[in-house]
Amino acid sequence: MEIIWLGHACFRLRAREATVVTDPYDNKVTGYTLNRPSADLVTVSIDDPAHNNAGGVGGDPRVIDAPGEYEIAGASVIGVPLPGKDGRTVAYVIDLEDMRIAHLGATAAVPRTEEIEEFSDVDVLLVPVGGGLALDAAAAAETVSLIGPKLVMPMHYKTPAEKQKLDPVDRFLKEMGGKPGETFQKLSVTRSSLPEETQVVVLEYRR
Repeated sequence: MEIIWLGHACFRLRAREATVVTDPYDNKVTGYTLNRPSADLVTVSIDDPAHNNAGGVGGDPRVIDAPGEYEIAGASVIGVPLPGKDGRTVAYVIDLEDMRIAHLGATAAVPRTEEIEEFSDVDVLLVPVGGGLALDAAAAAETVSLIGPKLVMPMHYKTPAEKQKLDPVDRFLKEMGGKPGETFQKLSVTRSSLPEETQVVVLEYRR
């Protein structure tokens, strides 16, 4: 599976079964440029222009914006309701290529015990780390420790392109016991390539 960060909370997951785009944004709100990626499936975590611009995605995708269980284009998806700063947000657990990916959307609080159970056996965690309307660095690090994924990819943090007032990713890396290191334009991952212990991978914004 190929994972590319398109900015803010938006990723493109390209797998054998399907291509998924998470939380597509309005360019004017975030400062990033979406460039109309194609997808079979779009997940929307919250009704906010920084997360819900499904019309900006090409390919006539199916859009999921609510809790529930879905089977679409070979992808198995579970929408999990979680608390957001202004109400409910929806996180998604997506099964692709024998791996489980969780996108925490605009989650604003560390998930409770009963909510953490929904994220069992997650291999790749896409987690907000920059605060604002979502988790800050400390809460994100605590969430990572509770879920215990193999790979962690931070999102929703300050970059030169980002218009919203967010903290930089360095704060999260410090909470995780690391420091800024190599970044990647994209990541190709398979089950056999997953690390044994939790590893943080920082992706570069891909225009």
